[in-house]
Amino acid sequence: MKPSTQSLSRQRRRLLQLAAGLPIFSSIWEPLLTPAHAAVASNALSRVRPGDPDWPSESQWNALGKQVGDALIKVQSPLTACVNAPDSAACQQLFKELKNPYFLSDEVGLTQTLGWVDAWTSTPSVYAVAARNTTDVVAAINFARRNNLRLVVKGGGHSYQGNSNSPDSLLVWTRRMNSITVQDAFVGTGCQGHASPVRAVTVGAGALWAHVYDAVTTQAGGYVQGGGCLTVGVAGLIQSGGFGSFSKAYGLAAGSLLEAEIVTADGVVRIANACTNPDLFWALKGGGGGSLGVVTRLTLRVHELPETFGAVNMTIKAASAPAFRRLIGLMVDFYHRELMNPHRGEQIRFRRDNVLAISMVFQGLSRSEAQSVWQPFMDTLAAAPDDFKADFPPLTILALPARTLWAPAMLKKLPDLISTDDRPNAPVDNVFWSGNTGEAGQVLHGYESAWLPAALLQDDQRQTLADTLFAASRQWGVSLHLNKGLAGAPAEAIAASRDAATNPAVLDAFALLIAGMEGPPAYPGIPGHEPDTGAARRNAQAIGRAMDEVRKLVPNPGSYVGESNFFNANWQQAFWGSNYSRLLTVKDQYDPEGLFFVHHGVGSERWSADGFTKLV
Repeated sequence: MKPSTQSLSRQRRRLLQLAAGLPIFSSIWEPLLTPAHAAVASNALSRVRPGDPDWPSESQWNALGKQVGDALIKVQSPLTACVNAPDSAACQQLFKELKNPYFLSDEVGLTQTLGWVDAWTSTPSVYAVAARNTTDVVAAINFARRNNLRLVVKGGGHSYQGNSNSPDSLLVWTRRMNSITVQDAFVGTGCQGHASPVRAVTVGAGALWAHVYDAVTTQAGGYVQGGGCLTVGVAGLIQSGGFGSFSKAYGLAAGSLLEAEIVTADGVVRIANACTNPDLFWALKGGGGGSLGVVTRLTLRVHELPETFGAVNMTIKAASAPAFRRLIGLMVDFYHRELMNPHRGEQIRFRRDNVLAISMVFQGLSRSEAQSVWQPFMDTLAAAPDDFKADFPPLTILALPARTLWAPAMLKKLPDLISTDDRPNAPVDNVFWSGNTGEAGQVLHGYESAWLPAALLQDDQRQTLADTLFAASRQWGVSLHLNKGLAGAPAEAIAASRDAATNPAVLDAFALLIAGMEGPPAYPGIPGHEPDTGAARRNAQAIGRAMDEVRKLVPNPGSYVGESNFFNANWQQAFWGSNYSRLLTVKDQYDPEGLFFVHHGVGSERWSADGFTKLV
């Protein structure tokens, strides 16, 4: 479907304003408003934009600047350099830098994902407070509330939903709040006498997981449950629930949250833990980032470090579609029999070209122990050489001392697995998995996820599950993220995750099924660097058809808020299930006027799609 003339006009106006370095007055969200919403919006409370009579004057912005010092930034997108000179050396260098996630996280005007075709485009705020401390955050929130501004919060900037950016807004940017302190005996505020001291790590909201893992594991010999992607921000992941490679052993990352400091909409600094503001504490554990306030500091439980971490990789090509259907069945049976336990995590992928790709991890096992588990599956494949061909070597198993997994010096010896921040004078611990390079600066075409209940692995259901995975793979490749479903996890991990706001469907799921596609860094209106909208729409349709096959088996699946479909109409139920009504109650208590808005966040149904106009 071609965009309307009106839509094209908006795009041209947005691009011209970007080129001039001016605030973007027209919202990219307007095409998503229904006529009914537009009619209601015309008579409803609206936040102010640049050019409106109530937009803060220069003297008011200067006053905020005096409060926060050099933390107040007038934001200009680096993409401005490419608007009129797309072939320039500066533009070419910028698009190279867009593949460096550390460059993206350190740039106030950019986000890790540059957009989602037909959904949103990364657009900078007018001003940002690059907060250095909680006092700066308080000043920004009070200024936004008093002046009726659209407020945005960004830490690592990894939101697929576009929630780390909004035009015509004030941004609270927490990236500079990145301190990391390991504590041997932490007791939460108000919990003295009610809780035993535990080992913990206290982290600033802007810290990235690569640096937290290095501090906790490499330097302190402990383990903290965080994200698999090393450049994800700590605060955003915890508030989304959070999964890492070893969540099958340790549960949701949010399940390890002991305490948070948060600034709420009234500008009050609050402590949230099991003893102080316990309702807010519960909501922060998976209720979604940016909906309840600005988290400034988190304290997380440090677990005992296992002796080993390891990885298993294998790629198998089936000779035909019927052989691939059989291969999927063999894999599902083997997973149920041997792999659904706390030792293992990560992915099994089913591709359209009849390829099964295994990229799994393990913890607490030796290499020989891991090999012995996989050997029966390898023997089954070897018994059918005409049907199945494995890459050489057919099975790669790596095991290493757990304390070295995130050590930058060790990782840099693995250039096939690790990339580094190649900017001059970049910190030596700025490393990231090469497998995540495709996500840096990406433009999403489509993305969907669904939790698959463990009941599908019962004897009378496994073949139906395998047939569904095969049918989905005829439309688009799908992957099972086995660490993102907690069935098979230890009881204590289940209990900690149950006491979180994330959809309870995760507790009984054996995996999160994901289907998605992205394109390289691109931006509308920059010649030679524009998104391929035609391919994006075709890919999105194919992803939708694959998920239609999945929904035949699981009609109303839960979905992980951090990795989900932008257009999910049933998002309240999908993201939070039976927890949503309780989350809305907490929202009403701490943010009754809706200062904090994110797309498909708690209470967002009360606002227009851009978060500027109150509907109810």
